[in-house]
Amino acid sequence: MREVLIDPFTAPFMGRALAELLLLAVLAGAVSTFVLIRRLGFVADTMTHTVFPGVVIGYVAGGTGGVFPGALVAAAVTAVLLTLLTRSRRVTDDTAMAVLLAAMFAVGVVLVSRRTSYRADLTAFLFGRLLAVTPAQLAQTAAVAVLVLAVLGLLAKELRLRAFDPQTAAAMGYRVWLLDLLLNLCVALVVVAAAQSVGTVLVIALLVVPAATGRLVSDRLAVICAVGVLAAAVAGYVGLAVSYRASVTHGLRLAGGATVVLTLVALYLLALLAPPARRTLARLARLLLRRRSDAVA
Repeated sequence: MREVLIDPFTAPFMGRALAELLLLAVLAGAVSTFVLIRRLGFVADTMTHTVFPGVVIGYVAGGTGGVFPGALVAAAVTAVLLTLLTRSRRVTDDTAMAVLLAAMFAVGVVLVSRRTSYRADLTAFLFGRLLAVTPAQLAQTAAVAVLVLAVLGLLAKELRLRAFDPQTAAAMGYRVWLLDLLLNLCVALVVVAAAQSVGTVLVIALLVVPAATGRLVSDRLAVICAVGVLAAAVAGYVGLAVSYRASVTHGLRLAGGATVVLTLVALYLLALLAPPARRTLARLARLLLRRRSDAVA
């Protein structure tokens, strides 16, 4: 008998998971471009760990509903402390990040060790629950996306100048430390928005790999951003579909978030090793930018 294949995204939980991933694709694709040009990969990694104590405190105070605000507060505190510490000439950037990562993650571990009743829920936060995304989480991610994209859109010129020529930016009267703080906050917001779905362990991939893929295709920031968004969106769709098919058809359980990340890394390797793939991504990115320009016009 011929096997009937059902569209996996007709299931409501799959539709919500895909919507979440598409929102994160736009969000992470844009932010990862600035992470790339500022070489903030370690900052992104630091943020994924420093939100942990906020998650624990939020969960203790308000259950699962307190996780998002708790993580948000911890991420904001990290962004502020990181900006303040790196302003000092006596503290190098990598030292400041290492100290914050170690201190705040240790606080989270100590808090978890005091109780055993919610370890499983917090472990799920580390690795994500992509297929359990709720409408409330979608609304939170959408709100974060609107805020972050608005900040990046308004300050794109200043952030580029800060990235490539900080001395000139300071000479022109821009407050470099404020630009650093705003960018750190944007990175922190992406971490918080993505943590409940793909998990803090996998967020680093969303903040690094999309723009890294775009950089293989072009030197233009607009194209890098467009390719990053496209790669993250394709990885989200394909990764979810693969994990669903493997589970339903073959009885092989694959974690949705991890499968999406592996698909994203595979796209990066394909762009790295196969010139035709780079050309295809470049054409699709130009088409995406052209349609965006037409829509604006």
